Amino acid sequence: MADAAYIPAESVAVERRPAVGYAMVAVAAALFAFNGSVSKVILDSGLSSLRVTEVRCTGGLIGLAGVLLLTRPETFRTDRRELLLLAAFGLFGVCFVQLFYFLAIHRLQIGVALLIQYVAPLMVALWARFVLKEHVRRRLWAALLLALGGLSLVVDVWGGVTLNTWGVVFSCAAAITYAFYVLVAERAVGRRDPISLLCYGFFFASLFYAVAQPWWSFPFRIPARSISLEGHLAAWHLPIWALMLWMVVLGTIVPFMLIVGSLQHLRATRVAIVAMLEPVVASVVAYAWLDQTLGVQQLVGGAVVLTGILLAQTAR
Repeated sequence: MADAAYIPAESVAVERRPAVGYAMVAVAAALFAFNGSVSKVILDSGLSSLRVTEVRCTGGLIGLAGVLLLTRPETFRTDRRELLLLAAFGLFGVCFVQLFYFLAIHRLQIGVALLIQYVAPLMVALWARFVLKEHVRRRLWAALLLALGGLSLVVDVWGGVTLNTWGVVFSCAAAITYAFYVLVAERAVGRRDPISLLCYGFFFASLFYAVAQPWWSFPFRIPARSISLEGHLAAWHLPIWALMLWMVVLGTIVPFMLIVGSLQHLRATRVAIVAMLEPVVASVVAYAWLDQTLGVQQLVGGAVVLTGILLAQTAR
């Protein structure tokens, strides 16, 4: 471990390209949204939320560490001061945001849990305005309200949704940890590249779960079984390990890399707002796959969310 801070030159001197940043967040939101339905099927197999999160974090660590070892092993270097930031990022960001989300969707509809979680962009904006003393234009506040209002239409909050107390608590915890994740990642990408940042994040998250629930107690018989994909795909069956592989690669490694990488081109507030696409896409995926309803109200809500996102991008 180096005594001086290790700051890769390519991470500091990255040219900001907003269009690239927006595209990265949009693709990440779509992958996260699809992964919600995949994870829901995995959870129905009998694995607990803790175990699914452990698989996701450890799989992400293995994949990212492999990429770094083959391409840029020197980016593993760090110093003691930065290591504390990386540990906080891994535990309170990477680790807990996933755990609280899985705990929430066990007790709430996916859309409702995501709606509560996506109060996070408002938290990020409030932090930027009142703690970091940054100027936040009125147009951005209007965009946040539009996006949250559209999300409430997408998940039909006004249609008599039954809320589970602990589900709401876990969703609120997911919102707080998600806001923390974005803010810390924005600071950290100025010191190192996104892949090594995520690798450290998944390392500390995996370490936490390895202690909390050792791997020798993992029910390895479950991943070997095949399970119905449910809904419109109920006639199709896949091994649970194949769904886990999708969850790790396309539901974790790729979208997390896109989100953190986008922070080299966009501010944290903008990234958090554009990521609000996730509940909209998740509702469409749930309609097409899990046979959940998608009516005029949901379509209008999706249009309102997109309007809010577009408005936010004009708040230069």
